[in-house]
Amino acid sequence: MNEDSRRFSPVCSAGGPAGTVPPEGIPEIKPARRGCSVTYKNKTLLSAGDPAARAERAAAEALKPDRTLYFCPSPLLGYGLDVLLSRSSGDSAVLCVETEAALLNLAQSSIDEKLLSHPRFALTGITGSAELCGFVRKKWGARVFRRLQVVRLSGGWQLNGSVYERLAASLQKDIALEWGNAMTLVRLGRRFIGNALRNLALLHRSRPLSFGSRPVLVTGAGPSLDMALEGLRRRGLFEGDRRGRFALVCVDTCLSVLRERQVVPDLTVILESQFWNQRDFIGLRDSRFPAALDLSAYPSTAEILGGPVFFFFTPWTRLRIFGRLRAADLLPPVLPPLGSVGLTAVELARRLSSGPVITAGIDFSFTPDHTHARSSPAHLAMLAAQNRFTGLFNPALIRQGVFNTVSKSGIPVKSDPAMRTYRDLFEREFSADPRVRDIEGSGLSLGLATLTVEDAAGLLAEGPDPEGPENSPGGPENSDGPAGTITERLRAFIDGESALLEELRAVLTGKEPARAGLETLLDNADYLWAHFPDCAGAEGRRPPGTDIAFLKRVRAEIDPFISLWRRIREKTEPGYAYD
Repeated sequence: MNEDSRRFSPVCSAGGPAGTVPPEGIPEIKPARRGCSVTYKNKTLLSAGDPAARAERAAAEALKPDRTLYFCPSPLLGYGLDVLLSRSSGDSAVLCVETEAALLNLAQSSIDEKLLSHPRFALTGITGSAELCGFVRKKWGARVFRRLQVVRLSGGWQLNGSVYERLAASLQKDIALEWGNAMTLVRLGRRFIGNALRNLALLHRSRPLSFGSRPVLVTGAGPSLDMALEGLRRRGLFEGDRRGRFALVCVDTCLSVLRERQVVPDLTVILESQFWNQRDFIGLRDSRFPAALDLSAYPSTAEILGGPVFFFFTPWTRLRIFGRLRAADLLPPVLPPLGSVGLTAVELARRLSSGPVITAGIDFSFTPDHTHARSSPAHLAMLAAQNRFTGLFNPALIRQGVFNTVSKSGIPVKSDPAMRTYRDLFEREFSADPRVRDIEGSGLSLGLATLTVEDAAGLLAEGPDPEGPENSPGGPENSDGPAGTITERLRAFIDGESALLEELRAVLTGKEPARAGLETLLDNADYLWAHFPDCAGAEGRRPPGTDIAFLKRVRAEIDPFISLWRRIREKTEPGYAYD
C-alpha cells in the first residue's frame, strides 16, 4: 500500500464494511488504486482509477502566474491541494468551498492539519456571494489577487454546480472591481484629496439637514422621469400645499429638467470630482438651491449655486488624515461609497427622512431615442447636434457592450454592463428596505415594490403639514462645535497638517532628523502617496522608508500640498472674498 493509501486508510473505512450502503447523507468511501473513491447521493465523486494522480495532474495544469486566487469547489479528501499550494507563488492562495455539510465534515477531517492551518489556504462552507467575498478580504486583504482560477480536483462540484459557478463569478467580479477601484485611485486619488482639502474651507457654510417624517421623491435623469413628472404634475403634486408635504431630492443632472418644468428641488446631490458635470449648472448661478456635496466633489460647484450646503463624505480609500479630521470634529457625516450619484441620493434620502422614499428616473437603462430625460444636458446636446445633414441620433446605441433588455413595466429598453452593475448594487443596498419604492416606467427592475403614478402621488400627498415642526428643513449654519467654531478648529488643523509636511520635507532633504521617525511621518502623510500605482494596488502597504525611488516621489508631492494648505488657510481669514 502506497503512502497516500496509508494516510487515508482510516477515512476509507468510514463508509462501513465492504458491500454495505451507508445511510442517506453519509459519503461512501472505499480504497482505490491510489487513495480512496467517494460516492455520495448515488454519484461517484472520486473514482477508483487513481483519483489522487488525477487531482495532482489537474492542480499542476491549473497553475498561473503570481497573485492568483485558486478556487477549488468541493475538495473532498484534499487530493491535489498540496501540489497546488506548494507549486504556486507565495502571494497566491487556495480557497476551498464545500456546499454540502456532510462533505464539508469529510474535508475537515481528511485534509492534512498542516494544510488547514497554512496562511495561504482556507476551507469554508460559505455559500453566499457577498459573504464569501467578505471572507476573502478579511482572510487575505483587499486588492491582493489579480485573477481567479477555478480548479476542479474532484467531481463534487457537480452536486451544486450552479452555486459554485455563482460563487466563482462573484469572486471574479469582486477582484475586478477592487482593481478597477485601484485604477481609479491611481488616476484620481490626488484630485480626490485635493478637492476634499479645498472644500474644508466651506465647512462654515454647512448646515444640518433633516426632512423629518416627510416622504421623499428621489429623481434621477433617466428617460422614465418625463412620464413620472408629468403624471405627478397632473395630480397637483407640485402646486400649493401639496408640494410642501414631501421633499424632492434630485441628482445634479436633473436640475435643468426640473427648471424647465418650474419645479424647485429641496436638495441637489453632487458627487462628481471633475468638471464634467459643470454643464448641469448652466443658467443656475446664484439660484440658491440647497446642495448636498461629497467632500471630494469639484470645489467650484457649491460656489455656482450659492445656496446652503450640506456636506457628506464617502471615503475612497483609507487615509490617516480622515481620522484626524474626525478627531477635530471636522469630518462630515460618512456615507458608503456607492459609486453612483443616484444611489447616493437614495441613501441620503433614507437618512434624512423617516418617511417613504420613492424613486423616479433612476433607470440604469435608456430607450432608442433618449438616454436621459428631456431638457437634460445630454438630451439638449443631442438636439444641438441635429442639422440638415444629420438627423436625431442616439450615439449610445452603438456603444460597446449595449444589449437589449426589458424594463420593470415590460418596455423594451437598452442597457450596458456598467449600468447593470449599478442596478445590481442598488438592489443589494436597498431592496431589503420596505420604505424604498419606485415608480413604473422604462427603467430596469430595482428589486423594489413598483408603484403606479397614482399610488406614488397618493403617498407623497400624505406627508405631514408643511407648517408643522416635523417638516423642518434643517437648522442654522454649522458654526459651533465642542472645540469652538469650525473656523477656529479648521485653522488649528491646517497648522498641524502644514507642520507635518514641513517636518517630512526637512527630513527628506537632510535638514533635520525625524523626531517621530521617518516611517511614522510617511504613514501620517499617507495622502501624499496613496495614489501611487504600487500603493493603490495594495491598500495599506507602501515601500519601506529606505526605498529611495519612493522617497523621491513623496518629496515631489510635498510642496504642492504645503501651498494648498496655505491657500486654504487664507480662505479662513476674516474678510476673504470668494470668487
